[in-house]
Amino acid sequence: MTDIRDSASGRGAAAAARRHRAVRAAVAEGLISDGQPVVGLLDVAGIRESVAALRTAFDEALPPGTPVLHAFAVKASPLVPVVRLLRELGVGAEVASPGELALARAAGVPVAATVLDSPAKTTAELREALSLGIAVNADNAQELARLDALVAELGTRSPLGVRVNPQTGTGSIGALSTATSTSKFGVALRDPGVREWVVEAYVRRPWLTRLHAHSGSQGVPLKLIAEGIAALYGLAEEINEAAGRRQVDTLDIGGGLPVNFASDEHTPGFAAYVGALREAVPGLFDGRYGLVTEFGRSLLAKHGTVLAKVEYTKSAGARPIAVTHAGVQVATRTVYAPESWPLRIAAYDAEGAPRTGEPVAQDVAGPACFAGDLLATDRPLPRIRQGDVVAALDTGAYYFAHHYAYNSLPRPGVYGFTEGPAGTPGVRFATVRTPQTVDEIVAESGAAHTDALLR
Repeated sequence: MTDIRDSASGRGAAAAARRHRAVRAAVAEGLISDGQPVVGLLDVAGIRESVAALRTAFDEALPPGTPVLHAFAVKASPLVPVVRLLRELGVGAEVASPGELALARAAGVPVAATVLDSPAKTTAELREALSLGIAVNADNAQELARLDALVAELGTRSPLGVRVNPQTGTGSIGALSTATSTSKFGVALRDPGVREWVVEAYVRRPWLTRLHAHSGSQGVPLKLIAEGIAALYGLAEEINEAAGRRQVDTLDIGGGLPVNFASDEHTPGFAAYVGALREAVPGLFDGRYGLVTEFGRSLLAKHGTVLAKVEYTKSAGARPIAVTHAGVQVATRTVYAPESWPLRIAAYDAEGAPRTGEPVAQDVAGPACFAGDLLATDRPLPRIRQGDVVAALDTGAYYFAHHYAYNSLPRPGVYGFTEGPAGTPGVRFATVRTPQTVDEIVAESGAAHTDALLR
């Protein structure tokens, strides 16, 4: 059964309507203004719906009582209030650095709901994780050797495992594909002798009880993701048979469900993802293995919007150009790799109402001082006017994490929005991140050491 909350058209249409109301409210309340010409918005109701759809998809596929930890990939939105909201919805945290671990702890994520993944963990990071009891997935043989020493010293309160690379292939965005034949992540499972080494490593270490793979990402089709998880499952079965016991009891299947950046529809949804896994790896859902997931983009992307004031409009070569305050500083991937990371753009008038009219091919430019700072090129949109507001859609994941300080442009403020209950109209905003000030830019640029090079 597919939960209605995972329905592509229903969720998308409702989210678009909420977005329209939020833009109008942001303009009316002066949230976006001359003093703050670019802001980020997060749709709290949409985030709640995504979490519900994720949990429902797995709950309906698994026997009651099967242990499942849905851990949010903090890299997708390293904002404490976001991680806190997800924690209140029953979601843990997947972290990949000391900073992300600190954010998760500040948000109140319990150590039992935290997973540490990184290809470059220091001994100090590993020691901290084991001292706290945080789950760790070792990335390689040298890290496993470090864990040998630390486990002998500290014991094994932490669930421990090894990350393997199933080497199942590349998606449409090579730089993000984690299961290629030469990926930097994990132990390369199909390289000569490696599979045998992994099995022996587990047999010799009874404290290795988890097994991890991450085969999905943007641009990777469901069938290829499922192929990687099938390889993980097959390896777990082989390890347990060799050990003569149910040593591996939990499979961390990562995340990486692609997001549709072409429309408001939520496709593929979590129900489709689980369906693809059930078809390819039916044993994964028989209750013998606990599961860990690590979704990020698919939970948040559709629920974020970057709003920017249109400062000027002009034309060059007969093409209209809208010069806005949102560009490479908030949409770095889109600006530098627009073919892989196109963004939908919506136009609103100065009052926050959706722009209407015949589409006109035009560029939507950012404020940075290089020609390629463009959110959209030759994009058909209702004619944008000076003083309008443009919205970069589907920016709830990574776009508030990848701030690029070109031209010393400040990090924008981020605000969550909710609506009153039925019969109580009105949009309410809550500050998630305050906008960076010019004084803060100066301070972090070495102002305390102004004369350091004069000595």
